[in-house]
Amino acid sequence: IKAPQTHGEPAVSLAMPPFTVEQVRGVMDNTERIRSLSIIAHVDHGKTTLADSLVSRAGIISAKAAGERRFTHGRKDEEERGVTIKSTGVTLPFDYDAGDGAVPYLVNLIDSPGHVDFSSEVTAALRITDGAVVVVDCIEGCAVQTETVLRQALQERVKPCLFVNKVDRCILEMQMEPEDMYLRFRNAVENVNVIIATYNDASMGDLQVRPEAGNVAFGSGLHGWGFTLEHFAGLLAAKAGVEKARMMDKLWGDWFFHAKRKVWTNQQQPEDCAEPLQRGFCQYIMTPICQLIQAIMEKDSKYEKMMDRLGIVLKGEDRELTGKALMKHVMQNWLSCGESLLSMVVTKLPSPKVAQRYRVENLYDGPMDDQAALAIRSCDPAGPLMMYISKMVPAPDRSRFYAFGRVFSGTVSTGQRVRIQGPHYRPGTKDDLHVKAIQRTVLMMGRGTEPIQDVPCGNTVALVGVDQYILKSGTITTLEDAHNFTDMKYSVSPVVKVAVKPKDGKDLPKLVEGLKKLSKSDQLVVCSTEESGEHVIAGCGELHVEICLKDLREEFAQCDFTVSDPVVSYRETVTQQSSQTCLAKSANKHNRLYFTAEPLQEELAQALEDGTLGPKVDPKAGAKILTEKFGWDKQQAQSKIWCYGPEGDGPNMVVDCTVGAQYLNDIRDSVTSAFQWTSKEGVLCEENLRSVRFNLTEVMLHPDKVHRGAGQISPALRRCCFASELTAKPTLQEPVFLVEISCPKDALSGVYSCLNLRRGCVFEENQREGTPMVQVKAHLPVAESFGFVASLRQATSGQAFPQCVFDHWESLPGNCLEKGSKMEELVLSIRKRKDLKVQMPVLGDYLDKSGYVVVIDAGSTGSRIHVFNYEYRTLETRRFPLIVSPPLTLPSEIAVASSRPGLSSFLHHLDSIPRHLEELLKHAADVP
Repeated sequence: IKAPQTHGEPAVSLAMPPFTVEQVRGVMDNTERIRSLSIIAHVDHGKTTLADSLVSRAGIISAKAAGERRFTHGRKDEEERGVTIKSTGVTLPFDYDAGDGAVPYLVNLIDSPGHVDFSSEVTAALRITDGAVVVVDCIEGCAVQTETVLRQALQERVKPCLFVNKVDRCILEMQMEPEDMYLRFRNAVENVNVIIATYNDASMGDLQVRPEAGNVAFGSGLHGWGFTLEHFAGLLAAKAGVEKARMMDKLWGDWFFHAKRKVWTNQQQPEDCAEPLQRGFCQYIMTPICQLIQAIMEKDSKYEKMMDRLGIVLKGEDRELTGKALMKHVMQNWLSCGESLLSMVVTKLPSPKVAQRYRVENLYDGPMDDQAALAIRSCDPAGPLMMYISKMVPAPDRSRFYAFGRVFSGTVSTGQRVRIQGPHYRPGTKDDLHVKAIQRTVLMMGRGTEPIQDVPCGNTVALVGVDQYILKSGTITTLEDAHNFTDMKYSVSPVVKVAVKPKDGKDLPKLVEGLKKLSKSDQLVVCSTEESGEHVIAGCGELHVEICLKDLREEFAQCDFTVSDPVVSYRETVTQQSSQTCLAKSANKHNRLYFTAEPLQEELAQALEDGTLGPKVDPKAGAKILTEKFGWDKQQAQSKIWCYGPEGDGPNMVVDCTVGAQYLNDIRDSVTSAFQWTSKEGVLCEENLRSVRFNLTEVMLHPDKVHRGAGQISPALRRCCFASELTAKPTLQEPVFLVEISCPKDALSGVYSCLNLRRGCVFEENQREGTPMVQVKAHLPVAESFGFVASLRQATSGQAFPQCVFDHWESLPGNCLEKGSKMEELVLSIRKRKDLKVQMPVLGDYLDKSGYVVVIDAGSTGSRIHVFNYEYRTLETRRFPLIVSPPLTLPSEIAVASSRPGLSSFLHHLDSIPRHLEELLKHAADVP
């Protein structure tokens, strides 16, 4: 199909699929028959080969090529590395026969990456799908990234089902007995259920995966065969004359068939049996599969009889097949993986109409009773358009982007005029808002696209002509009062940075334009320009940054540039409460802010980062957690948290601790906006703040609103927060990876020595049952991770396979304010890299003097002490009389006034007090 070329968009050629766009469009109107699913798993567990089975079932690729073709790999480096880098969408129509005739269904399939560095692609895929097929390698079991992607799916309220992959390895490579295979499979299922139970959302009901319920499949994605218990239960139930559901229960768990008595029992060796009985799953499923595969591989002639009984006939060229090719062909004909997967997807995963009822609360930012929320909940194709763009897909020539997303309500069509709302849009304003027409709507078909006139809700679609108005994600709507869709929460952070500089100065415009395109093409990469003019790219890990630089050099900028050594993002924090209350005066000296800083509990900081607490959580529920779990004062938790930062929802906060202060609400907006800037660039080395609570203890504001505007308050707040940070023993936090390493036992010494050299800390070591492999879990600072994979492979002769995933932030030991310490060296090196002044910040630059004057009213019986603020004219509010006896002797040059008329006249001449203040305080130092 040759798509017409419009508005400078490149033409896309695609092999003709065995269905037409009209057929696809016909099914789209029936939302009950649409299934949107992502395939998610740990790296190398077989997602892409499994996706080939569904693509093959739709007729786009041949069954012979399925598993090896890797249809969803559209990039050259994906084919070379053998890993998925970008998630790829395919729209597939199927005819599914549930026993009462074939019914058309539409499956929107997204194949996602498994490597942790590309987990933002998984988040983007999960946002626009309702179900997920979790793939687990039955040999390796649940790995670190399996838990990460499954947690992401449950947070997005995506319903999971399970595919236990690489069963062929158990039979051919490890030659396991059926009973051992059953135990291996059961272990994988139980581990997945533990993760589901940990992150389960009560609103979705029971999500546990159980083979007897039909939401677990077993098979080999590479060889294109697979099955659910339903397939075998149907055959056995028909033979035994019982219900299929009852037979499915017997084919999993501790159920054994007693052939003599012709009954099922849960005892493996009843009294009247000399030999232990074989488990139902092993006897009726795994034993026949093992016998057939082994007979084919060993060229035993009995496989021909078995094929006759199964009704499999070899025709033409297939008769000449031998070995694995014959095994693949026979198994695909007997137990088609595409058919089993399709059956599980259609019967066990929800349609958009069902899923959007419980997903709308997580998806939509606005009130749940407005027009947009109601339309999303009902998945109404005739309602107002509500569409979420989850990622930008580069066109083949890399000059333009397709905006790929999902229609949640209404219908999107070519030429339609829509509101394009970016992430910074707020209802009622025009910020980050564009009203434009959609040039074209297209279906994503793996490596290419198919033009389509319009697409109703419940389907995924790509838009042409809106890419210049959307950076990474956005909301497309026709409603004027619609709120945005909720921003996606990523499981990793861009903590690895490199600076790029063109080799030829003439290429600078090309590089800048290329960085803009790179930023658009990847959800998590952050491209920024430092004050020094450096162009910085921040990614999640070495591989992510490497891929980004490759794309920038070859696709987006198409020029040569130099790359600096990778550096790590740190976070600034405090380790104790401020040693004093810090004061900052506004520029006009009419306003004063008093702050202290203290650290937040680590659990609380993580809850703010995860979104379980913060500005988007219901205030009552959030206050309850803060008081019950973290021991906060009830009033402070309910109404005294002014703001979070940076970006309005970070792990730092300002808390109002004042009592009876005037004009407080008038400065709240100024404090909130200034705090975002303050928490984005800390005082030590302009890194983000993390886990810091700033307490506003007191304010003194000018009664006239003109004199306490944002221009007066914002700089004062920034200085006061910086002073509070410096008085609370500040330090840096570094990012730490969780490293999971699989290696043989005899390679462990190399693993330990490699980790010890890089400040790594092993905290868990498990022997993998039935194999010589050991699984080691360790924490490794990201700063030490550069070149770690290469050095680990060298130390273990290539036997160790590491996987790094961002785990937590950890405070560095030492005092950064101590001269000559390692911490000071680190802070100064960061300041030098950022082109800041290479010296530690000085408290005096940010802390204003308190300006208190002690006035002693000497009398015959004792001295009355008054404390005044000499720069602030409303003096009576600052008086704290104390009776001191015996009377103090004062120097003659200090004016002494009585507490009556003399005192008031004395207050008019406060300007003469400061020069005597030191002397006065020295004489008053002995006051108890």
